Amino acid sequence: MEYDVIVVGAGLSGAVIARKFAESGEKVLIIERRNHIGGNMYDYVNEDGVLVHKYGPHTFHTKKKELFDYMARFCEWDEYKLTCGAVIDGKYTPTPFNFQTVDDFFEKEKAERIKKAIKEAYPNQEFATVLELLNHSNDLIREYAQFLFDKDYSLYTAKQWGISPKEIDKSVLQRVPIRFNYDVGYFDDEYQFMPKKSYMTFFENVLNHENIIVKLGQDALDYVSLNDEKIYYDGNEYMGILVYTGAIDELFGCKYGKLPYRSLRFEWKAEGKKSFQNAPVVAYPAAEGYTRITEYTKLPVQDVGNKTVYAVEYPLQYDGTGDSEPYYPVLTEESLQLYNKYRCEADRYSN
Repeated sequence: MEYDVIVVGAGLSGAVIARKFAESGEKVLIIERRNHIGGNMYDYVNEDGVLVHKYGPHTFHTKKKELFDYMARFCEWDEYKLTCGAVIDGKYTPTPFNFQTVDDFFEKEKAERIKKAIKEAYPNQEFATVLELLNHSNDLIREYAQFLFDKDYSLYTAKQWGISPKEIDKSVLQRVPIRFNYDVGYFDDEYQFMPKKSYMTFFENVLNHENIIVKLGQDALDYVSLNDEKIYYDGNEYMGILVYTGAIDELFGCKYGKLPYRSLRFEWKAEGKKSFQNAPVVAYPAAEGYTRITEYTKLPVQDVGNKTVYAVEYPLQYDGTGDSEPYYPVLTEESLQLYNKYRCEADRYSN
């Protein structure tokens, strides 16, 4: 075959792996079903002159210097610390929730008692999950956690995943911890950046290598098939390496059944005002249908006059048709068992 490596998908994983092989002297073919590179990190300047992320907000953050150094090889980056919030009972409060949240929703004397109880219960901790607080022996701590669970976590989870919080894997509720101080900012990583120009600049430079060929607008599964522990490309046995970054059930023709994914629909809006909401990304757990809104004139900060552009996110079930994209795997005991069947199937192939 002409190519030593075939990479399916030109998103972050596919692009970086392709570059790694190319720099080692391997000939790499990337097949991407969309008409652009960059995967879900794809960004572009819209008709209002605002740089937006087509598939939802992305910021770069890491604790590892070597990762930042790698990214810095391919484009310039500006420091950017993401702030987020949630609107509960019509009032904005920062997320991850912190002591400001206690002050926002409890009368002063009780708020002081809650914060004191947390400090005494967690003297050397800066945060904990809502599950930990819900199971705490202290009544005040449990009351605070129950308030957040009832007003935010349970409502947001039910909309986002389309199932009861009781069915969802507990790891989902552990993603956003509760802070035990007044610190703001979504991440604590040392390196927090956004590209000076765009994510597409980064991807174009990563894939700009003489050993990389990119084919856009083509479904790799029209060319690639797996059978009897052998990989076939265009009807011929392929002896090189296949790197597949798509939905694993689709790679095997959903032979054991479809894995459940959640998708998103974005409703784009522009308004003649400088600012729409308090932070770039704000969750609206009690809102009808939608989960959060991203204001792109704040991510990154862009001054385009008396105008702002934002996207409203509506979660929906992924059905594999139309513009539906498999954004989030739905992690349940049943889906993890099904995934492991496909994982074992993939492990049978040596390349």
